[in-house]
Amino acid sequence: MTAFLIRSIVAVLALMLIALPAQAIRETDSYDGNIFALYAGNGSLVPPAVTLADSQQAGRTSVIVYYLDDSRTSKAFSPAVSELQRLWGNSVDLLPLTTDALQGRATNDRTDPAHYWHGIIPQVVVINGDGQLLLDGEGQVPLEQINAAISEATGLPAPQGESMSLSFNELNTEVISR
Repeated sequence: MTAFLIRSIVAVLALMLIALPAQAIRETDSYDGNIFALYAGNGSLVPPAVTLADSQQAGRTSVIVYYLDDSRTSKAFSPAVSELQRLWGNSVDLLPLTTDALQGRATNDRTDPAHYWHGIIPQVVVINGDGQLLLDGEGQVPLEQINAAISEATGLPAPQGESMSLSFNELNTEVISR
């Protein structure tokens, strides 16, 4: 009886330890987890380090990226957001924000991210340190267009050349500017 009990416990433990392959797919609207960690290799983007109100109060350039973790268009755009962080670093406040909390909210407060969101994802908004809206783009906004708006807002030169995407596998893509 003891041998049967031990074999049964070992069998149950063995079944529990079987690892199933990951089922993340970039081309679907399925929830796979943090899109920046999974598809852009950069989980440090979320949550943002500052709020829009804090960024504007400090007179800094704010770059808001509205997204959803379960959106194929947001998944495809996530490497570009990671590249913005690489290019601009601490020169701007990068605010990737999921739109779940913004659903159905209307406000006239320019320090509230809900004020700028149109209901389309991804959406990129660039606001200079004076609160002036310099870019409000929907969809797969070209990196060069975002960089031009950030350059105008900060007074720093925009990276020259075009950006390109490099795919490492079916999940990870890197966007680089040359």
